[in-house]
Amino acid sequence: MASQASDGSDLPDGSELPDGSDLPDLPANEAVGELFRSHGDRIYSLGLRLCGSPDGAEELVQETFMRALRAWDSFEGRSKPTTWLYTIASRACGRMRRLRAGQPRTLEPLERLLPSGQEGIIQIPSDDDPEASVERNEAVDAIVSSVTDLPLEFRLPFVLKEIAGLSVVEIAEALGVKPATVKTRLHRARLRVRQAVAEALPAIDAPPVDRRREECLVLLHAKLEAMDRDAPFPLSQGHLCERCRSVFQSLDYMHDTCVLLQSGTMPDSLRTSLAEALEGS
Repeated sequence: MASQASDGSDLPDGSELPDGSDLPDLPANEAVGELFRSHGDRIYSLGLRLCGSPDGAEELVQETFMRALRAWDSFEGRSKPTTWLYTIASRACGRMRRLRAGQPRTLEPLERLLPSGQEGIIQIPSDDDPEASVERNEAVDAIVSSVTDLPLEFRLPFVLKEIAGLSVVEIAEALGVKPATVKTRLHRARLRVRQAVAEALPAIDAPPVDRRREECLVLLHAKLEAMDRDAPFPLSQGHLCERCRSVFQSLDYMHDTCVLLQSGTMPDSLRTSLAEALEGS
């Protein structure tokens, strides 16, 4: 899958989209029109994950860009235009959201999200495995379902980080909370989604525990912190017990699979009507 650049060319999944840093001096319709061309499909993809339906995604795209158009003259350039745009999208999602029947208002206690001492060793499919694409699709389905079920305060940072690719600082700015709060919510959301991915993949029996639980929890925290920074884990695989290695591999697999959710092309009718609305304003 690929993302669309502003000139219509394809960008590989996970590629950096233009941050809009060259836009502040442009008139509102030109600046927001350029943001729409470069980030419209990504906002639509976020809408699918945040709102849980194509209709909700379309509504989010329309509200985000029309609000951006009306507010452009008040944009002071203290943040990147794209961060400002995702701030508008996050707030629009909060206004649009309706709690579905049966959807949890809170996430499970942290203790229930931590990998269990009895957890099996997850078998991450190899790209050479004929079944890899089937298992990847099952993992995508598990991620989509589990993200949709996350309470909004956890869903937003997860989607903004793992799918939109924003930094922790940018997410904090977009959501109006402290970076430490983003990390806490992001870590818990990752553990919940990882749990769903692990349940979708085959596993074998785990070996006997050969490390104190406290040590594994310290390593898990370090792994999550490294993911926050988009940095490699500082220890080699050889320093990890087999259980920790399996958990870390499932986190990496979850992260890599989320890249597949970045791509999403909005309906042509929406693209045309909104482009015309922005150009004619």
